[in-house]
Amino acid sequence: MLDISNIYFKHRSPEVEVLRGISFRVETGHVATLLGPNGSGKTTLFKCIAGLWQQQEGTITCDGKDIAPLPPERRARLLAVVPQEHEPPFPYSVFDAVLMGRASHVSLFSSPSRDDYGQTERAMETVGISHLRERPYTKISGGERQLVLIARALAQEAPLLLLDEPTSQLDFRNQILILNRVREIVRHEGLTVLMTLHDPNLAMQFSDRVVMIDEGHIIAKGIPPDVLTVDNLKKIYGIDVAIISCNGTKVICPRVI
Repeated sequence: MLDISNIYFKHRSPEVEVLRGISFRVETGHVATLLGPNGSGKTTLFKCIAGLWQQQEGTITCDGKDIAPLPPERRARLLAVVPQEHEPPFPYSVFDAVLMGRASHVSLFSSPSRDDYGQTERAMETVGISHLRERPYTKISGGERQLVLIARALAQEAPLLLLDEPTSQLDFRNQILILNRVREIVRHEGLTVLMTLHDPNLAMQFSDRVVMIDEGHIIAKGIPPDVLTVDNLKKIYGIDVAIISCNGTKVICPRVI
């Protein structure tokens, strides 16, 4: 579904190499997580995949199509981006905020069709926010805003969702709510998700695959128990941890001095 092959990226001025030969694949119907410390290259890679920045070397294909030469409207048919934060300039209703996901399906100077409205309603029902449809997007909680952004991405009808820190600034309950909903949507809709996270425990619990990245290199990739090991976590975060089993789930605990 998503194939990242030998990606190199450097900033021009000053010249700083950020990504160094990044390669991995995300299969259809999987939730994959990019995990790494601040400054490891996760955001840069996301911007390259989204088409906001252009890598100097390597290819990124989505559904077998190289996304680099695609115009924005065609790229929007392949992937949808859910940002960390979104502060609209006007107090749009939740329904209108989700309807914006249909922009790539509406031609210039046209109005949304009955199908566009129907897809918007369906996306809101899937995410579970239909009861918020008339509320101002600026007057709902952080967790509810994240659900609105996910619904907007679903309304876009792209097979790949890119979620940039979907749990950022959310409380414990809303972190679990958001990631549970993402997993449910992937299973029911047959989508593919690539997300970035900072918490290795959330990556362990909610990912099918984890790609661990540091200083622009992939340190490890594969299923969570194989990647999130004591040695790998020590390597990229520089702290000692213990991994314990609790009710059949592995939990990562830092060793406090």
